[in-house]
Amino acid sequence: MKSTLSYLLILCSLFMSCTGHQEESLLSYVDTRTGTAPSITHTAGLFGKNTEEYGQTLPAVLEPNGMNFWTPQTQDTEIKCKAPYYYKDKKIQGFRNSHWIVGGCTQDYGSMTLMPVSGTLKYLPQDRGSLFSHQEETATPAYYSVLLKDYSIFAEMTGRSRSAIFRFTYNQPEDAYLIVNPNSDEGEGYIEIDTIKKQIRGYNPVHRIYQGWGAPAGYNGYFVIEYQNEIEEYGTFRHDSLFAGQRQIADGTGIGAYLRFKIHPEEPVLIKAASSFTDMEGAQKNLDTEIPHWNFDRTRQELNSIWEQRLSQVTVQTNNRNDKEKFYGALYRASFLPRTFNDVDGRYPSFSTGHPFRQSANGRNYYEDYSMWDTYRALHPLINILTPKKAGDMMQSLVDKYEQSGWLPIFPCWNSYTAAMIGDHCISALGDAYIKGIRNFDINKACEGMLRNAFKTPSTYEEYKNGMGRRALNSYLKYGYIPLEDSVPEAFHTCEQVSRTLEYAYDDFVLAQVLQKLETSDDNFPDPQKTELYDTLMIRARYYRNVINPGTGYAQGRYADGSFLSDTGNAFSFTRFITEGAPCHYTWYAPHDVYGLMECMGGKEKYIAKLDSMFSEHRYWHGNEPCHQIAYLFNYAGQPWKTQREVRHIMETEYLNAPGGLSGNDDAGQMSAWYVFSAMGFYPVCPGTPYYIIGSPSFPRMSICLENGKTFTILAHNANEKNVYIQSARLNGKEYDKNYFTHQDIVQGGTLEFQMGPNPNPNWGASTLSLPPETMK
Repeated sequence: MKSTLSYLLILCSLFMSCTGHQEESLLSYVDTRTGTAPSITHTAGLFGKNTEEYGQTLPAVLEPNGMNFWTPQTQDTEIKCKAPYYYKDKKIQGFRNSHWIVGGCTQDYGSMTLMPVSGTLKYLPQDRGSLFSHQEETATPAYYSVLLKDYSIFAEMTGRSRSAIFRFTYNQPEDAYLIVNPNSDEGEGYIEIDTIKKQIRGYNPVHRIYQGWGAPAGYNGYFVIEYQNEIEEYGTFRHDSLFAGQRQIADGTGIGAYLRFKIHPEEPVLIKAASSFTDMEGAQKNLDTEIPHWNFDRTRQELNSIWEQRLSQVTVQTNNRNDKEKFYGALYRASFLPRTFNDVDGRYPSFSTGHPFRQSANGRNYYEDYSMWDTYRALHPLINILTPKKAGDMMQSLVDKYEQSGWLPIFPCWNSYTAAMIGDHCISALGDAYIKGIRNFDINKACEGMLRNAFKTPSTYEEYKNGMGRRALNSYLKYGYIPLEDSVPEAFHTCEQVSRTLEYAYDDFVLAQVLQKLETSDDNFPDPQKTELYDTLMIRARYYRNVINPGTGYAQGRYADGSFLSDTGNAFSFTRFITEGAPCHYTWYAPHDVYGLMECMGGKEKYIAKLDSMFSEHRYWHGNEPCHQIAYLFNYAGQPWKTQREVRHIMETEYLNAPGGLSGNDDAGQMSAWYVFSAMGFYPVCPGTPYYIIGSPSFPRMSICLENGKTFTILAHNANEKNVYIQSARLNGKEYDKNYFTHQDIVQGGTLEFQMGPNPNPNWGASTLSLPPETMK
C-alpha cells in the first residue's frame, strides 16, 4: 500500500495536470449544510410533503464514496426517514459514524455516536445535547467544527473513508467526559471498555427495511475508539441507570459507556475512531492503516487534498460566486453513494446473507447502497464521465452481488435485496457504463444476470418475497403492460402498474443495446441467440405505448381486458397506478423512444402543446425524479430554445445555496447530479445511449479533467443569468448545429463553444438533421 505522502503527491499531480496550478481552494465554495432544512424553493410543498420537503442531506466529513459519513448528530435514532442532523435543531447530541443513505427517506444502520461533555456527567443523548450556533459552526467535506456552548468545548472532526480523528478542546477546568453509544433501536447493541489498550469497542447489528421488515441483515457495524489521556473513571449505562466501574454492557436500548479524564484548561483531547462491517479486527486494521498517528492536522490536510482533487475534476470560471457555491455544493452531494463497503484488506460481508466474508480482488473496492431508481438517471452517468475506473468497480460490485446470491438486485441497500422502488435499473447502470466504453467489469456475467431478471421469475415464493426478481414480470410479459388487476403484492410500493410498465420498457431497451454492442472478445452469446434476444427486447421496449391512452395522449391505467380506466380527468392528480406523482409526470417516461411518444400523443404539435403545458400550467415537479428529463425534451421537437429557458429557470428556482435550498429529497445525489450536468450545459436524457442533450451552459468556461489525461471544455461566451439562449456553436473549431453531442466527443477531449444571448434563436439546433438520433430503428 502506498504511503500517505505518495498518495498525496499523486493527488497533487492530478490536480495540477487539470488546472495548471492551484489558484484557490475549491473547498471554500462548499457548505455541507445545504439540504438540511425544509425547502424554501419555488415548488416547495407543491407536490411533496413532510420528509419530501427536506433535502435529507448531511453536513458530513467523508472521502468521496467512502464507508462512513462522519456527521454531527441532532437526532438520536436510526428510524426510517429521520436524518442524523437537521438545521432547525438547537442542540448537538454527538458525532456519528453514519451510514445514512444520504438524501433519501431510509434509515441509518450500524452506527455509533460519541460525545464530549464536561462538568456534571450527562450521558443520554436527549439529556447531554449542547446548544450551538450556526455562526460558530464550520461545515466542509474535509473538516467540521462547532462550539458546544453548554460545555465550553470546541469540537473538531476530520477523517478518512473508514476512520476519523476528533480534537476536543475543553475550555474550563472541569472533569472531562467522553460518552459513546451504539445506536441500536432494536436494543441489540454491545459496548466494552478496554483500559489496557485505551479503547472502547462495540457493535450495532444491522436490520433491513423495504423487504423483510426488521429482519437481521446478517452482519454488524463494528467500531473501535482510541484515546490517549489517562482516565480517572469509567463505566456503562442503560437508560437512567449508571454502572460505575463496569466494563461492558449489551442487549438493550439506551446503552453506552463513558470515560472521565482530568484535563487542564484549553488542553486538547484527541480521539480516534473507525468502523467495519466485518469484525472488530477489521475496524482496528482500518484505523491503523488510515490514521496510524495522532496528528489531527495531518489527517485534515490529507482529506483536504482528496477533496480538492475531487472538486477540480470539473473547473468552472465565473464572476458569480453564488453559482460556484451551488455547483461545487452539488458536486459534493453527488459524491456520497454508492459507498465503499469493504475494509482496507478487501473483506466485506456477503451480499444478502452477511456470511461468509468475501474479499474484493485486485485492490478494488466493493460498493453498496445503490438508490438505483434515483441514481441511474444522472448520478451514475456523471460517475461514468468523471471517474470511469471507479464506475467500473461499482458495476463489478453489482455483478458480485448477482454471483453471490443468484439474482441481480433491483435496489440494493444494506447489502441486501429490497423491492423498495420500481423498475430494474441496475440494468440501466450496467448498460450505460458498457455503452460508454467502461470495461473493467465482467460484462458477460452482468448480461447473464440482466437477462435472468428480464425473462425469469424466482422459482419459490420465498425468494420473490425476499426481493429477488422483477415485480409483476409475469403480468408484464403476458399483457405487454401490467394491468390494474395486478396489485403487485410483495413490493414496498404496491400497484403503480403504469409506471412499472414504462420503466420496464426502458430497461428492456437498454439491455437490447448491450446485446447489440457486445464485442466478440466480451461475448459468450452465439449470434443467433443474441439476435433473437435483441429482437424480443426491442419489441418489449415499445410496451410503453400500451399504457398511453390514445384518447388523451396521457399515461393511463389499463385493465386486463385491454380497456383503459374511464377517468380521463386524472392526468393531473396523484393516482395509485403512478409512482410518486401524476400521469402527466410519468407520460414523458419513454426516454428511449421520444419520437414514438410523439406519435402516441397524436403528433409533434400535440406533443409540444402538452410539453408546454407542463411549465405554463405549473405541472412540472422538480422535487422528484420522474420529471428530471422533461425540460430537455423540447430538443427532440426542434425547439431547443425552450429547453434552454426551462432548464435555466429550474436551476435558478429549485437550487439555492441555503440550508433549505433543495426542492426535495436529494435522493442519494441524483438531484445534485442533475444540477451538475445542467450547469455544465448538457444532460443524459437516455442512459444506455451515447448521447447528451444540450441545455444552457451557465459558466463562461467549464472544463472536465478526464482520467485519460484529456480535457473537454465548454465555452459559453457572454453566459450569465440573462444570456441563457444559444445563438451559435462550434465544436473543435467547426460550426456545430446539432442540439446534442456524444460521449465520444467528451472522452476524446476538445472544445465545444457557444455564443450566448438574451433572446431565443429559433433556428439553432432546430433542423431535422440537428435533432437527437432515433434510437428505436
